[in-house]
Amino acid sequence: MGHTRNSITINAPYSQVFDTSNQIERWTELFGDEYVKADVLERQGNEITFRLFDKDGKNWVSKRWLYKDLKFAYASRWEPMFPFRYMKIVWFYNENKDGTEMIWIQDFLLDPGFTKFTEEQIEGFVNEHSQHNMKIFKKVIEQEAGEVAGKK
Repeated sequence: MGHTRNSITINAPYSQVFDTSNQIERWTELFGDEYVKADVLERQGNEITFRLFDKDGKNWVSKRWLYKDLKFAYASRWEPMFPFRYMKIVWFYNENKDGTEMIWIQDFLLDPGFTKFTEEQIEGFVNEHSQHNMKIFKKVIEQEAGEVAGKK
């Protein structure tokens, strides 16, 4: 089983960090060049069903459940699952004196038919991308928080 954990502190209020980071429509901006398109397919209560497209033309559907009052969001890859047997993602948010710490934890199991990379290699890719992407989230959200603060 693959497992990653990455975190970053964003100098912005919790509500803004949570709301912005969970705007699926903005993921093409927030995830840099990782996704070329992000389509929300359905919103029902706290559940969002969406399709992500990468630069290689691959796409998949995921579901995300938002628990703003509990300070976390949970997601699962839905279809197609390949190259995974499962991919589960939890984002936690902790308020602290420096702003809001955002923690991304991912657990996954590769499909036995996927032999291009090992779970250790995928963990390395996920860690590298997560750390890069979190810096983009930080930059965008802190810039927007500064703009809001400047208007007060």
